[in-house]
Amino acid sequence: MSQMNRRRALQLLAALGTGGLVAGCGSDAQENASNTGTPIKIGLIAPKSGANKAIGDELGNGFQLYLELNEGRLGGHPVDLLVADEGDSVKTGQAAVEGLLKQGVLAMTGVANSSVMFGIRNLVEQARVPLIGSNASPTSLQSVVYIWRTSYVLDEAGRALGRYLKDTLGPTDRIAMIMPEGVLGGEDVLRGFRQEFGESDSRIADPVVWTSNSASPSKTAYVSDINKALSRNPSVVFCFYSGTAAAEFIMQLRDGGFRGRIYAPGFLTEGTVLDSIRPANDALGIRTALNYSADLNNAANRRFASAYRKKHNVSPTTYAMASYDAAKVLDQAIRLAGATPTPQEVNLALGRIGQIDSPRGAWQFNQPRTPQQKWYLREVQRDGQVLSNVLVNELATLG
Repeated sequence: MSQMNRRRALQLLAALGTGGLVAGCGSDAQENASNTGTPIKIGLIAPKSGANKAIGDELGNGFQLYLELNEGRLGGHPVDLLVADEGDSVKTGQAAVEGLLKQGVLAMTGVANSSVMFGIRNLVEQARVPLIGSNASPTSLQSVVYIWRTSYVLDEAGRALGRYLKDTLGPTDRIAMIMPEGVLGGEDVLRGFRQEFGESDSRIADPVVWTSNSASPSKTAYVSDINKALSRNPSVVFCFYSGTAAAEFIMQLRDGGFRGRIYAPGFLTEGTVLDSIRPANDALGIRTALNYSADLNNAANRRFASAYRKKHNVSPTTYAMASYDAAKVLDQAIRLAGATPTPQEVNLALGRIGQIDSPRGAWQFNQPRTPQQKWYLREVQRDGQVLSNVLVNELATLG
């Protein structure tokens, strides 16, 4: 086949949405795109300071790593990555989006905070520029056309654990549910947990204990609420915290005398949390549900995790993984959109990319534009001198 005919055949295949066939001819497609791709602008929205800075750093790390492993290109086009500070409020998040739109980005990604995701919803939809959210994913974000998510829907962690604990706990076990008040994701997680565990099950009959909601809680912020929960003699604690608040909650719970089992969505022990807990033994045995574990044994994760550790000297988190996958789906969608893609063409192509070969395991977008994916049970164990989240088993496929 001549070079001209080969190029024409690939263009026709892309137009028909035959992503698998194009992938099968990957070397030719990449060579042609590399020769002809024009530069594109991609916007990354992530907090550069404040309580969510660590998550923002991970979002940036994951996306940048994908670019580095793919010659700085998405869909064959050289990428100019524009990073905008999400800040810690809806107002700063909106300003970040507006700034990126003014610079003519082809697509956007990132967003750490669920409140910010709600706050920018209308801006994104009206601009008709696709946003691949790689963290914030509230359950109630519905009826969107230009917002896709590579992370998770927040009630799914609760659903996965609710189903698991319902079947594994004994008839005399009693669960204390402890949640920060006013946190959007907390109510989603709690609702999913109760639905799967069974609203009328006597093991979760005790009222939820709501604690203060502070990104940087004091050394005694949770003491009175923890004492209230422990007065009911629970054998298990189910909770929802992340970042600095997670470390403080775990330490104050252990200081309060609780030595039973702790279960939570994976954010409780994800990222830098385990490095902050003293003594470190307080975290041992905590079990969490998440859509990713750094020790998953598949080819995509071996490549991703190895490259991430080599560059950053730490294991990757779900935040970095979801951002890496955001780059991957954009790579495929932009390639399908053709030589001179528009935001609207990229958005249409996102619905045609099919299954994603991901470090978390294979997944695909469902109708609400969120992943249908596996959830995993992990346990905090020692890995030499450090603590790690170690894979225990699969919990469920949700989405």
